[in-house]
Amino acid sequence: MTLLSEVEERAPASVPGPPLTEAHVRGVLDVVLDPELDEPITDLGFVTSVTVTEAAVEVHLRLPTSFCSPSFAYLMASDSRDEVTALLARRDDPRALVVELDDHHDSPRINAGLAADAGYRGTFGDEAEDSLDELRMVFRRKAHTAAAERCLTGLLRLDPERAVDTLGEVRLGDLPEGHDREALVRRRAALGLPVDGDAVVLVDAEGRRPDDVPMALRRARSTRISIDGNAHFCRGLLATRYPGSEGDQAPRAEEAFVPLASLTTRPHPAKEQHR
Repeated sequence: MTLLSEVEERAPASVPGPPLTEAHVRGVLDVVLDPELDEPITDLGFVTSVTVTEAAVEVHLRLPTSFCSPSFAYLMASDSRDEVTALLARRDDPRALVVELDDHHDSPRINAGLAADAGYRGTFGDEAEDSLDELRMVFRRKAHTAAAERCLTGLLRLDPERAVDTLGEVRLGDLPEGHDREALVRRRAALGLPVDGDAVVLVDAEGRRPDDVPMALRRARSTRISIDGNAHFCRGLLATRYPGSEGDQAPRAEEAFVPLASLTTRPHPAKEQHR
């Protein structure tokens, strides 16, 4: 059994049958991520409302600013529609579905594109410079890098005397069970990387191991800090724009700071022996 299958085994059971409730809809929206912040839109408070009636399901989304990237906004709205559509299909539920993004400068265009099922290029035309798949892949790579860094930094916190170079030999099975390992396994699976316990943790999106482990960790940390910083910033912006919306945001674990210098001051024991 791979680590991914272990994670999936512990995942919530499939959505039960009728009656459909708001909780069922919000449950499937939990897998929709902000591509830049690498967090579920439900945790970020981006889901304004979910309404379930006998005839329809209506979902409204909001973002921290009216000028958030239209491509990011479309991606989250489109993913939300896809997840709820799949939920209704699994339940053989004929209800109509409406997913709308509110208060964004491109709301009319995005909502019209979603209603017409026009797709990304059909919605933005010549302004869609990259395909949605290309855009999604860019952020999957960043999310994988940040997830690996969180896991390896976690090992450093558990054992501050550990030589940083040895982190290049850490396998998935060496990581403590928990949220960080599960998040890394899912992000590796999304990139097609191995998810068995013997798989090396510190690899790039193509599965290549770095020549310089401390430098690779420093770069990964830069990516992770950028993601975490943007997430904190956007949460604050949303609360400012929509007073009270902070109550809709899931608490976020505070990251303990690990000085970058600590990644360059502990050489590998084997190298010490040769000095």
